[in-house]
Amino acid sequence: MQLHWIDLAVLAGYMLAMLWMGWYFSRRNTSTEEYFVGSRRFSGWVIGLSLVGTSISSVTFLAYPADAYKTAWLRYLPNLMLPIGILIAAYVFLPFFRRKNVTTAYQYLEDRFGPSVRVYGAAAFVLAQLVRISTILYLLSLLVHEMTGLDTITCIVVSGVFVAAYTILGGINAVIWTDVIQTIVLTLGGLICLAIIVHALPGGMGQIFEVAGEFNKLSFSELRADGQLHPVTWELSFAEKTATMMLILGLTSWLTEYASNQNTVQRYVAARSTEEARRGMFVCAAASLPIWAFYMFLGTALFVYFQAFPAVEATEMLDGTRKAEQILPFFIMNELPVGLVGLVIAAALAAAMSSLDSSINAISTVSVIDAYKRHIAKGRDDRHYLLVAKLVGCAAAAFMILGAIYIYESETKTLQDTATILVSLLGGGLLGLFMLGFFTRQADARAAWVGIGCTMLFTLWTILDKKGLLPAALQMPFDAYYTAIIGNLLMFFVGYAAGRWLLPARKDLTNLTVWERA
Repeated sequence: MQLHWIDLAVLAGYMLAMLWMGWYFSRRNTSTEEYFVGSRRFSGWVIGLSLVGTSISSVTFLAYPADAYKTAWLRYLPNLMLPIGILIAAYVFLPFFRRKNVTTAYQYLEDRFGPSVRVYGAAAFVLAQLVRISTILYLLSLLVHEMTGLDTITCIVVSGVFVAAYTILGGINAVIWTDVIQTIVLTLGGLICLAIIVHALPGGMGQIFEVAGEFNKLSFSELRADGQLHPVTWELSFAEKTATMMLILGLTSWLTEYASNQNTVQRYVAARSTEEARRGMFVCAAASLPIWAFYMFLGTALFVYFQAFPAVEATEMLDGTRKAEQILPFFIMNELPVGLVGLVIAAALAAAMSSLDSSINAISTVSVIDAYKRHIAKGRDDRHYLLVAKLVGCAAAAFMILGAIYIYESETKTLQDTATILVSLLGGGLLGLFMLGFFTRQADARAAWVGIGCTMLFTLWTILDKKGLLPAALQMPFDAYYTAIIGNLLMFFVGYAAGRWLLPARKDLTNLTVWERA
């Protein structure tokens, strides 16, 4: 389906506005301090909305409505732990990252454990982000292709170059302010879709709740092999998906996000004070939960809409013939009036771009601060490091585009699988590593590496099991969904045991653990 010229004009206007912001902020970027952390002057509400933009991504726009449309609200359950995760992060983790004007999360790892552990954390982050942005760009290109009819590779190149341009030009200022705008556009796009649905349904909003209740669509239920929705239990079990385990998984995920992810930590250190950083975290929690719930509800509303106005394509998305993630793009292209289509497509682009720009900037920051400036080219002037930061951003963008093209053209997805395995091996247990630093006195670099090694072996075991390469006696006795929980626990307790009984640390830990914090 080809877009109307009015929709193209709306879309072009949005993209030009993003590019203009990149150019506008580029004039400020005369130092790495400005380029990486905006001279640490951002207010809390800006930081908060930027965190929302970074965390919502394409999952919010596509996967949440798809899940609620085809199944129920089980995917939303882990999100309920975000406020608890943020409270812990705001009062336990944040002070460690606000000390000494650090720029990256992994500077803490060097202070606590030594340079080798810092390099490990930084390398694991960069590798994970390169895989992530390639995958997100690939998924974004499929969405743009479906909505515009453009060739997929063209969509990959144009989208990738566009995001890279304003990100590399504008630095963290462009990333944060465009994330704020993209959060607003994403919310507005969803509201437009829901308004159209409510207006079209004879019973309006009441009909949505009535039909959704009849089909059990507003429950925390799992779609099983019999094609029926079954409410999950509240048992504590590693062998199946339960509500309790989903909450624990959510807490693990959010603690990882707010303790070890440079995308998030970079927002902490860009705030003008600890109080403003903390306020930004609370704004993020207050905005994210309603936005996620809204997009889940939008999926439920789409189910009710296509019950009232059946379409072959929508039915095929329910029975598995088509992917459920196509439901919102299908609705946008076929049910929205001219003009609004362009605005809602801009919302779809915003969902992906808010993740891509943050990751490109974070890759650049970590590469320069934790590797290049620390180990490769010490003592150069700041202009040199600023130039290298932009070149690294260009290299990350090129990798992202080439990676997305390879994923699209590869029939076997071998490179993607290999990269995902490497990310799992190297990045597993990062939360446990930071917890080891925050909460123990004994562990040093040696103990940390013992924990890292054991976690890598554990992750390798889970990967081999997923690929069916292990005999029955060696297969995992738990659901693979909980690998991250177990991996982080293993990292922490093995590292603690090694530091406590085998390799006791001898180091001044003032302001490096919760026990010695001034």
